[in-house]
This record gives sequence, structure tokens and C-alpha cells, in this order.
Amino acid sequence: MRRLRGGAAAAAVLMCAMAVSGCTDQITGSGAGTGAGPGEAGATAGGGAALAAARSLPVKGRAPKTGYDREKFGSAWADTDSNACDTRDDILKRDLDRVRFTGGHCKVSYGVLESDPYSGKDVTYRRGSSKVDIDHMVALSDAWQKGAKYWDAGKRIALANDPLNLLAVDASTNRSKGDGDTATWLPPNKAYRCTYVAAQVAVKKKYELWVSAAEKAAMEKVLTACPGQRLPAGGNPTKAPGRFHAG
Repeated sequence: MRRLRGGAAAAAVLMCAMAVSGCTDQITGSGAGTGAGPGEAGATAGGGAALAAARSLPVKGRAPKTGYDREKFGSAWADTDSNACDTRDDILKRDLDRVRFTGGHCKVSYGVLESDPYSGKDVTYRRGSSKVDIDHMVALSDAWQKGAKYWDAGKRIALANDPLNLLAVDASTNRSKGDGDTATWLPPNKAYRCTYVAAQVAVKKKYELWVSAAEKAAMEKVLTACPGQRLPAGGNPTKAPGRFHAG
């Protein structure tokens, strides 16, 4: 069985990557037998829920990027689930295979991203010289322009550290994305596009973000090719604990 990853990696569900490939893949979290990551849930909505959810997203124009700063979403990789490991290491443990640690069970020193979801190639992770990024599938800047600028800090911090929105991927491929939405960027690995777009839809629905008209059309186009695509669920609460603060 081929492994696919995504913000939906928490759920073990059948999916149809593309209409031509059939519904044979199972989304599973990896991570050298570490089990489901923090906040992950096995529940998913019924078949076809991703397309239905995409159609339900509110449409508005993209707001100005004025005022955006990464610090508005809190310190990078805050331990919002209080498991004593930062969010980046949580996702590395979840998504990498053959994981090794530097002392304890938090700091990942080595692992292999087998069949990177964005490029399809194998990528080796080594701490300090990593070729692996943790991508916000809904980019924080995109979220800012589609509702997050009006949130309180707790909700922005939650989005930035929610496993539903995070994915370990090949760094070089990820850098081409920038803060693009579905209308402007999709993974080069076409077999992963349905899973990727479903994850973006799930995050935008969970956090009540809007989409642009072009973005919604692009989401529907991708998901129409895989009408049985399920909607991933789970992740962390939409408000971070009060001890966390944003700039």
C-alpha cells in the first residue's frame, strides 16, 4: 500500500488521488511507528465531502497584505498541544520514516521523507542541514488576507501550529509555492493534488476563512476529478492556550 501524506495524515481513509487512478490509496501517517501525531483524529466526513465543502466556502476578494507579519501568528512552532515537543518536531515525527532522535523523544535528528507528497521523490532529513520544510498548506499570509487579520492572537497561533494545516515536504519544491493558494500553485506531483486541495478546504472551513472566486473555481476543478475525495478532520482546537502570545 502506497503512503500519502497531508494535513489529513491523521486520518486513515480511502481516497481517490485522481479519477484515472481509482480509489486504492490509503492516507496514513508515518513516523517510524510513532503513531498518530498530537491532535490527530481518525474521523472523516463521508465520501465526496471535500467537493461539497469547497462549494460551501464563502467568496470574497483578497484583502490587502498590509500589516502582515509572521509574528502575528506567534513564535514559530509553539508547543500549543503541551506535549513538551515543539510543533515542527511533532510533524517530522508524524511524516518521516526511519526517524532518529537527539536525546529523548522530541528532537528529530534524522529521517526519510519517502515519496515526498509535493515532488514524489525521496528526501533525507538531517537536523541542521535539512532539505525538508514544514509547509503551512494554507499559507499564513494567504490566511491573513482572507480573514485572519481580524482574529485574536489565540486563533492565529492555533492555525500556525495545527497539524491539520502542516505537512513535511521537499524544501526546494515548497519554496516555489510562496503564499500561493490553489489558484496560483499546486503540487507538481499530480497524484497528490486531490489530497492537498481537500486539506486546504478542510483548514479554511475549520477556521472560517474565505476564498477568492478564482481560488474556489480552482478547488472545484481539482476535486471534480476525484468526486469521492473525503474531507480530512481533526487537528488542534482553534484557539491556543492563553499562555501563548503573538507580536
